[in-house]
Amino acid sequence: MPDNGWPADRIDTENAHSARIYDYILGGKDYYPADKEAGEAMTREWPAFPVHMRANRDFMNRAVRRLAEDAGVRQFLDIGTGIPTSPNLHEIAQAVAPESRVVYVDNDPIVLTLSQGLLASAPEGRTAYVEADFRDPAAILGAPELRETLDLSRPVALTVIAIVHFMLDEDDAVGVVRRLLEPLPSGSYLAMSIGTAEFAPAEVGRVAREYAARGMPMRLRTLAEAHEFFDGLDLVEPGIVQVHKWHPDDGARGVRDEDIAMYGAVARKP
Repeated sequence: MPDNGWPADRIDTENAHSARIYDYILGGKDYYPADKEAGEAMTREWPAFPVHMRANRDFMNRAVRRLAEDAGVRQFLDIGTGIPTSPNLHEIAQAVAPESRVVYVDNDPIVLTLSQGLLASAPEGRTAYVEADFRDPAAILGAPELRETLDLSRPVALTVIAIVHFMLDEDDAVGVVRRLLEPLPSGSYLAMSIGTAEFAPAEVGRVAREYAARGMPMRLRTLAEAHEFFDGLDLVEPGIVQVHKWHPDDGARGVRDEDIAMYGAVARKP
């Protein structure tokens, strides 16, 4: 775990944080004892928790690669980036098209302090980091770093991965996503993963209680509620499915439906 170079007054090391729990479960190093304790408690409640976490990350990798390869997208706006974990989004996109441009957005000071890992762009492309809250689309869209990096007259892929389940009803997650999509031109895309308890309600419910006990209440959604994010968009086949079923590769073989608590989808803006 890193121990210097961070603005210590801004980083709460005593309480678990969702991004650091994710980092711990994925085998990273940027977490604290509280995050390790939380991750282990959640895994005891649901032994498939690490499988679920990895499947979500793999979905993001596949979605970005297909957007770059098949849809020809060269600009990405990644909301709720989290702690850098290789391959990062820009590494996937730039492996296909080195000229790709990526703007990362997060409001966690630990992500800001580690953001150099997100800024190592290929020479032909560019990456930038915006410190902003997902619930404030105006701040994100108005950020100079975004305006200097992305050309909003050309298609952009908006990626919102594993974040909306931390937004409660009063946060209006659907409205926030729509406001982020609004200025993006026709031919842009939305890629999302959305937490659900529909496949292992008891186990996922216990994990949600562990999060809530640490100050991170969750709003898990049904398939019908997941569809609300994509109203007015053209879903890419196979539509909204569990993340391990979205254009699966060899890594998804053997994964059971009851071990995955996340829907995933990609859709095109007409």
